[in-house]
Amino acid sequence: MDYVNRVLQELKEKNPNQPEFHQAATEVLESLKAVFESNPAYEKAGLLERLVEPERVIMFRVPWVDDSGKVRVNKGYRVQFNSAIGPYKGGLRFHPSVNLSIIKFLGFEQIFKNSLTSLPIGGGKGGSDFDPKGKSDNEIMRFCQSFMTEMYRHMGSDTDVPAGDIGVGGREIGYLFGQYKRIRNEHTGVLTGRGLAYGGSLVRTEATGYGLVYISQEALNSKLQSSFLGKKVVISGSGNVATYACQKAQQLGAKVVAMSDSSGYIYDADGIKLDIVKEIKEVRRGRISEYVKAVPSATFTEGHKKIWSIKCDIALPCATQNELDEEAAKTLVANGVILVGEGANMPTTLEATKVFLDNKVIFLPGKAANAGGVATSALEMAQSSSRIFWSFERVDSELQHIMVNIFRNIDSASQKYGYEGNYVIGANIAGFLKVADAMMAQGIV
Repeated sequence: MDYVNRVLQELKEKNPNQPEFHQAATEVLESLKAVFESNPAYEKAGLLERLVEPERVIMFRVPWVDDSGKVRVNKGYRVQFNSAIGPYKGGLRFHPSVNLSIIKFLGFEQIFKNSLTSLPIGGGKGGSDFDPKGKSDNEIMRFCQSFMTEMYRHMGSDTDVPAGDIGVGGREIGYLFGQYKRIRNEHTGVLTGRGLAYGGSLVRTEATGYGLVYISQEALNSKLQSSFLGKKVVISGSGNVATYACQKAQQLGAKVVAMSDSSGYIYDADGIKLDIVKEIKEVRRGRISEYVKAVPSATFTEGHKKIWSIKCDIALPCATQNELDEEAAKTLVANGVILVGEGANMPTTLEATKVFLDNKVIFLPGKAANAGGVATSALEMAQSSSRIFWSFERVDSELQHIMVNIFRNIDSASQKYGYEGNYVIGANIAGFLKVADAMMAQGIV
């Protein structure tokens, strides 16, 4: 049995009932076989065995009191996966689906995503099975304060710097940061995604969506001598990533015709009116179906996965993991899609990814395509350290430069190892090599 398969088998035996982690590890490790064949020193150093085992897994209870005075208890997690190239960096997710497998999958992916940015940040992820939906601001504040009362001892601006993720936006970051500052008596860049009034960075809100479009634009230009101009785009989701991917795509001349939420999707042949979507989702916290009340010519269809039946040139899945399956991929290919870029974490199943690669569709995996958020978080860390904050134009320019370089690096890696056009393998190789070199240099730790 070869090195990669042996490590995968051991991983599954040691970590049963963790399907999301198994899926992520399989996808990454199998794409690295060519690298290990040409670098036998990695196997001798047990590099893979160390890479797939988190440096630290923290699990804790989070007790809090709801508005009726009832005591509630949730589970909290932080997986500090790899710090070879810098302090752990990765978001906190508050969602009922959160479990150890999902946090490990996200943390493992984060290692390579962060490496691809070329910035000095390692990989980690955390969160809780707490559901912010339907909770009052005071309930969310009490939960965040309880979560941070345990989490603070494992964090630091040079140790572990969490950010937001699903269920953790500006409100939650504010409560978390306030409790950290209260306990530690220090104002430091220990969380990113902070409000502008207390150390945040411009462009952080827009970063993941903008970055997705920037890398897609570079891929279109490099491989097809094309752009977003005049293209028809379908975007799943209507949260932060989807919203700003839509905004930037429209700025570049594309027509975004569909968006979704968990209840279903809207289709507007004339182009999505983003101001209406933002008012529904960000101000009223309503459902996407309300869009048709403001735009009667648009339609709403129940079932968010059906969004991929809409004919488009560019598909940007920005909702959640495994939302785009093999059947949907075949439909997109039949309808002439030329590029698929992952705005969410692992939204495309392995079978769907194979369909795109087999049909020569430009497919940009999440660890490359949605790295704009963590890249701008690292830029926020740099600004916090210097106590000097940059203009919107400077941060946006840095973000665009990072995303263009990510595409060029994954394209180069895919060609060097004989997988030209396969950016899943290209991203894994390019992200892995920097981490591997750092781990080899630091000895068996």
